[in-house]
Amino acid sequence: MSAIRENWRIGALIVLLLVSAVALFVPGVPPGSNPAADNSSAAASEGMTNLQYGIELNGGTRIRAPVVGITAEGVDIPTNTTQRAQLEQSLADSLGVDRIDIQAVPRAEGGTVEVFSKNVSTSELRTALENQGYQPETVREGVTEQTREEMVEAIDQKISTSALSGGTVTQARTSERNYIAITAPDKDYEELRSILEDRGIVRMYAYYPAENGTYVRKAVLDQGADAIRGTGTINQQQTASGGESYTFSVTMEEGAAEAFAREMAAAGFGNGGFCNPQQAQARGQPVECLQVTYEDEVVFNGSVQPGLGSSFADGSFAENPTLTIEVPSREKAQQVKLSLDAGQLPAPLNFDPQVTQTRSLEPALADQFKTNSLITGLLAVVAVSLVVYGRYGRAEVALPMIVTALSEVFILLGFVAFVQYPLNLSHLAGFIAVIGTGVDDLIIIADEILQQGKVETGRVFQNRFRKAFWVIGAAAATTIVAMSPLMVLSLGDLSGFAIITIVGVLIGVLVTRPAYGDILRALVIDED
Repeated sequence: MSAIRENWRIGALIVLLLVSAVALFVPGVPPGSNPAADNSSAAASEGMTNLQYGIELNGGTRIRAPVVGITAEGVDIPTNTTQRAQLEQSLADSLGVDRIDIQAVPRAEGGTVEVFSKNVSTSELRTALENQGYQPETVREGVTEQTREEMVEAIDQKISTSALSGGTVTQARTSERNYIAITAPDKDYEELRSILEDRGIVRMYAYYPAENGTYVRKAVLDQGADAIRGTGTINQQQTASGGESYTFSVTMEEGAAEAFAREMAAAGFGNGGFCNPQQAQARGQPVECLQVTYEDEVVFNGSVQPGLGSSFADGSFAENPTLTIEVPSREKAQQVKLSLDAGQLPAPLNFDPQVTQTRSLEPALADQFKTNSLITGLLAVVAVSLVVYGRYGRAEVALPMIVTALSEVFILLGFVAFVQYPLNLSHLAGFIAVIGTGVDDLIIIADEILQQGKVETGRVFQNRFRKAFWVIGAAAATTIVAMSPLMVLSLGDLSGFAIITIVGVLIGVLVTRPAYGDILRALVIDED
């Protein structure tokens, strides 16, 4: 028991190595990974490990695009929800945009009004507000910080739902404007843009005759965070004309389902409704349709069966709030399903070439980078091993030092795999830096203990080790402080280098350096 108590740090190192091995090699262990996903879905997963790779090591695309919008600041926005909605609708009518493109938010320091449209200028927004009796302090290009944060969350949800494994979304800033930076491994520019260029606005309408013989198109469901619970699998089926269509189920949240049923019943769908003119005429009923639009394009124009209609009328629809929609193409079905599952974007992105920054890398070139990185890492290990052996000329001292340093890298790889952090070239540079600083610290420990004369007792060893560890701890603190600004600032690849270096230093100081001390103590005391 005393041996275990004295060498518990070595035991902790072994446990962490085992945990890291599980995180690296056991499918499905890292949160968010999917062991059942096929290769097309798990885009950035590589081979036998759970490591994720960024575009520099797996190929892919990085897009930095600003958010479309202008903002009026210092506006006395009413806090009453109804009045605020009326203001948004009035501005939408005045500016000729959809109500969804207007967002008025009251704030303690002065409210803001944002317009998410390329077709509205700052002067037009100022004039529209003044016509409504408001005097904005400033009207500028760009959107608020809150909207950018919401964009990051919404896009992250969208690319996660679309199975872009390893994709990342962050904010980026330059002296001229703010950007949303999206990275998608193993996807080309057109694939990534096709997912992001639409806001994904899905609406449902009741289409029915009015008393004067004209037809009314009334919105009965607006997509929102509290509207859709989920969707089912897309299924292919044959149409009556011999073509193909694609269906999937849509399940609503309870509150949205109750409101939807009330609207449909009020529109006259309590007994169902037939969208096909021949069917409607055969039953002596007018044409009545449930329409679903995607980005204002009608993608579903169908009938409401009598059973479904009666559930609207008696309120039982909320108990099983699921209906099936039919879309003519698989691509459109996937777009609608993705938007319902992930939600719509708060605002559109500006993909104009003048303001958008893009970077793409072919998978073949990324594989070459990956191979070269592996060779570089192996050369670094060999070079460090030769230097250490040349320094001491004793395998029993040099070998544990090299094994401990490699253990540090292995634990760091396990951490990266567990958090599903996509690796790029800058991160691999961080790994090499960790190897160098780790061995440097181990040399400090070995020199302090071995070069100061014989170690006659455990107390002498502990005094020397403690002295060396203070030096190592101070160096680690300096490294962390120096790297911290690189980690938190939007400095691209430098942030990744800093993150890997800081985590590696922490693993070394907290785990591997103390474990090496126990190993060296056993060697020195045994020799004496």
